[in-house]
Amino acid sequence: MKPTPDSNETVCVPRDIVLQAAMIRLGSVDEELEAGYNVIRKYHKTVTVFGSARVSEGSRYYEAARLVGEKLAEHNYAVITGGGHGIMEAANRGAFESKGDSIGFNIALPHEQTLNKYTTASLSFSHFSPRKIAMTLYADAYVYFPGGFGTMDEMMEILTLIQTGKTSKAPIILYGSDFWHPLDQMIRQTLLEEERLISPGDELLYTITDDVNEVIKLVRANKTYCDH
Repeated sequence: MKPTPDSNETVCVPRDIVLQAAMIRLGSVDEELEAGYNVIRKYHKTVTVFGSARVSEGSRYYEAARLVGEKLAEHNYAVITGGGHGIMEAANRGAFESKGDSIGFNIALPHEQTLNKYTTASLSFSHFSPRKIAMTLYADAYVYFPGGFGTMDEMMEILTLIQTGKTSKAPIILYGSDFWHPLDQMIRQTLLEEERLISPGDELLYTITDDVNEVIKLVRANKTYCDH
């Protein structure tokens, strides 16, 4: 139900019409997913970096993400981000300034999401679902810097996919112990020990670090995919 233009009354919209409208909007999902795949398949090694668009240049997380992007490029990894600013810009920038491959999978949002200028390839999505799949499609590693709901959503999905064996195991690296420690404590104490909602070993699916060199070491240790 929604308000009419000239009153506070509501108008009831049949659910079938709402569903049909939703299906029309989703009509381009397959096309977007295929387009994302066609971008990723050009690169032999990829690492996806996540984090907040609200982190400013000069902050410790921005500069760390920039250094991660730089070092990944030096080791011939294509850096994939959501294409926005903040952490995404920093990781793309590091790769870009090192003359590496820097990919931005952007999505139009009402306020904060515009493509940063440090990408060598980019693709704009209208839907979150194909963008998420493209960003996480068999990456060699996933690096998470501090972020909000979107970053948490991406992290939990990858944890779930690896936990359940629905995708190949790859390093999940959480940068910033001050930020990630409370979540780690909740996972270990509440989910594992007290409520037993996860299995022993699930708390080891990710690594928390404050060391950029350790990030690169963990990425390079993964030999799941062939290094062409």
